[in-house]
Amino acid sequence: MFRLAAALAVFLGLTACANGQRNLEKPAEPLGDFKLGFSEVVAPNIVKGPLSREASAEEWTAAVDHAIEERFDRQGGEKYYHIGTSVEGYVLAQPGVPLVFSPKSALILKVTVWDDAAQKKLNDTPEQITVMEAITPETLAGSGLTQSKAEQMRNLSANAALQIELWMRRELRAQGWFGGEAAQDAAEARLAAASAAAETAAQEGPGAGQETEIAAATSAKAGRKRETVTE
Repeated sequence: MFRLAAALAVFLGLTACANGQRNLEKPAEPLGDFKLGFSEVVAPNIVKGPLSREASAEEWTAAVDHAIEERFDRQGGEKYYHIGTSVEGYVLAQPGVPLVFSPKSALILKVTVWDDAAQKKLNDTPEQITVMEAITPETLAGSGLTQSKAEQMRNLSANAALQIELWMRRELRAQGWFGGEAAQDAAEARLAAASAAAETAAQEGPGAGQETEIAAATSAKAGRKRETVTE
């Protein structure tokens, strides 16, 4: 526990992380044949770092679980995988800390991915993920001054979920996770085909089948008019 607390103190001097929430505004990219089964988040031995606001294990597990599901529920593969996450430690910058200390927020997680069909872990040793808060106008002077605890936790959890995805993509290429490169190529091809079909439909307006139905209905209506006039 002391070692983790010391690590959190060191992480306060690291640079900021990519913005996980802003990244969610982009369309989801395929992740091989991955489909999220369930996300399980625990925090049995969570450590609060120096100069931090207080947050309970329950608050952290809820925030991280929401961020993981929000990110990975967008994946449309056909094979189920589960993500197990342990929240290890955190720092939530608090107001009142002199800016000379450059107060930053940080989060440390350990992550394991399970193959549902094979009923086994893809990584026997949990992957440690460390994230910092993203640089935004609100965090330049210290997020403790401009954000509530809930906002800080939301931002860190979203950044963590993004870093988990990036790690999983690296393992797809290096270890063949989620069907490997072949599954990735197939998923990207399906996405490109669907996008092209949607663009064509938007440019052409109603499909040929719909146009035929409209023409047939118009012809039938005209025929009934002629019959009525003849009678």
